[in-house]
Amino acid sequence: MTVLPQGLPLAAEFPDANRERWQRLVEGVLRKSGAPDATGVQAEEVLSSELQDGLRVRPLYTAEDTSAAAGYPGFPPFVRGGRPQGAAVSGWDVRQRHADPDPRRANEAVLADLENGVTSLWLEVSDAGLPATALPDVLQGVYLDLAAVVLDAGAGFGYAAEQLLRLYEERGVGPAAAAGNLGADPIGLLARTGKDAGTAAQLAEAAALAVRCDRDHPGLRALTVDALPYHDAGASPAQELGCSLATGVAYLRELTSAGLSVDAACAQLEFRYAADADQFLTIAKFRAARRLWARVTQLSGASPQAAAQRQHAVTSGVMMTERDPWVNMLRTTVACLAAGVGGADAVSVLPFDSAVGLPDAFARRIARNTQSILLEESYLARVIDPAGGSWYVEQLTDELARAAWAWFQEIERAGGQRAALSSGLIGERTAATWAKRSTALARRREPITGVSEFPNLQEQPLHRPAAPVPLGGGLPRVRRAEAYEALRDRSDAHLAATGARPRLFLAALGSAAVHTARSSFAANLFQAGGIETGTAEGVDGAALAEAFAASGASVACLCSGDQLYAEHAEEVAAALKAAGARRVLLAGRPGEAREAYQRAGVDEFVFAGCDAVAVLSSVLDEIGVAR
Repeated sequence: MTVLPQGLPLAAEFPDANRERWQRLVEGVLRKSGAPDATGVQAEEVLSSELQDGLRVRPLYTAEDTSAAAGYPGFPPFVRGGRPQGAAVSGWDVRQRHADPDPRRANEAVLADLENGVTSLWLEVSDAGLPATALPDVLQGVYLDLAAVVLDAGAGFGYAAEQLLRLYEERGVGPAAAAGNLGADPIGLLARTGKDAGTAAQLAEAAALAVRCDRDHPGLRALTVDALPYHDAGASPAQELGCSLATGVAYLRELTSAGLSVDAACAQLEFRYAADADQFLTIAKFRAARRLWARVTQLSGASPQAAAQRQHAVTSGVMMTERDPWVNMLRTTVACLAAGVGGADAVSVLPFDSAVGLPDAFARRIARNTQSILLEESYLARVIDPAGGSWYVEQLTDELARAAWAWFQEIERAGGQRAALSSGLIGERTAATWAKRSTALARRREPITGVSEFPNLQEQPLHRPAAPVPLGGGLPRVRRAEAYEALRDRSDAHLAATGARPRLFLAALGSAAVHTARSSFAANLFQAGGIETGTAEGVDGAALAEAFAASGASVACLCSGDQLYAEHAEEVAAALKAAGARRVLLAGRPGEAREAYQRAGVDEFVFAGCDAVAVLSSVLDEIGVAR
């Protein structure tokens, strides 16, 4: 019998890899790059990056970095999934959202979805959306014993639930065959509308509905713990998780007061979370959510079998853009992948045109095919907990869970989720988080492809029928791209009024090899605000001034390398001002030459990390573009 050698003989001549040796190698690289001297742990900190909630991503993770036991799939604390087999049996539930207020069109869309891979339906039922009385028409031809139905009816959840339950009875769908969620969420409604007057009555109505489902419809859940109102308002992942926990606890109290056991109350809840294109943070969020809820149920006295959180993932509306909406296909694909890897039980991919209006048939097809490809071609669901064992994901899950638990405890100390909403605590915290993120977006530290980066001013806008007006009055709804899209709207209005877009002249000093980096940067920056750019090369101030005068622009920007700036920037800036430039900008950080450039006529400097939204808004003002 052949005895295999121990270890790795091919690597025997190399020193053992360890963290200290890696740090020394990093120190050498940092010194060569001109970074400040850093040794050991400091070297790692230089390469670390900051996330929301005080979390940090380090450049290296090892087994020593994992601090909490993740357990096994299907067992407490359910970090690795709510079921032992994960989604490996049939994949996750592919759930498509429908909000078209026309019952005929909605029915056509529903049937097309179910024929092509969708396994459950999420129906927005409201005065502005689908009327509850139209449910029989919308669900005509649907095998209700096969396709689960999830309602989202706002304050009318009780009436909508009655209509659906009556439909089940009329079509002979037995109590055990009916599946889905009736969508009661009084606290989520409070978050959306800011109206607390009817919340107590709605909580009692939701509890009665849950008791009825527990008694007569074992396949139906009555309540949704919807965290989307907080995500849509700009909340961080930890804030989203903490708010969902506090809401879930409030519902447990209400349901057990109505006579349900803790186990039965847990079985009436489904949690809805946003999934965005930050794939690792999304994976960690769904894993952390199950761990946190398992802890809540443990403290509430639930049995281990009842502690697994039922999760519905929805691709983030905050990340969707109206401009260049085709890029949304990439964003939703990454978000869907992350939700699936994170262990979500059901996933809804928003169509790429959902920020524009009601999605068309093509957009819905792309949305469902996104999931079909991940399930049927990438086999994503055939691996149980694909992220398990990743030291980075495990550590990120643990840190996010701890941050969310601290926020949940603060909400509970404030009197619970309902009180924290009414007092403004949650609104203030989410607003502060969004303000900080808005700064990063304005400075393009968080780039938006197709909007703040690589915009296409020649793109043809999509036109879609208006979607139903969402509930408002409570927490705001935000989108990452809204500040830039407002600037583009100003440009479009100017184009419609004058026949031309606002223009800016780029004075490119020297050869293309010298100025291309900064002229490309400047063109990309100004086009993000809907400002067209025209370029002239050279170092002769008089010639560039003549080209500026012929361009029809009223604002100019100098672009070149630092050496040519030192030789020619003052002359060219003065010539441009003399030729009528109302404002002259310079691409780059001026350093010690700032005052000299300003004396020559440079009004402002643009560079990576500057407040792009403020710069673009002020340039549009200077050009005379109406707000």
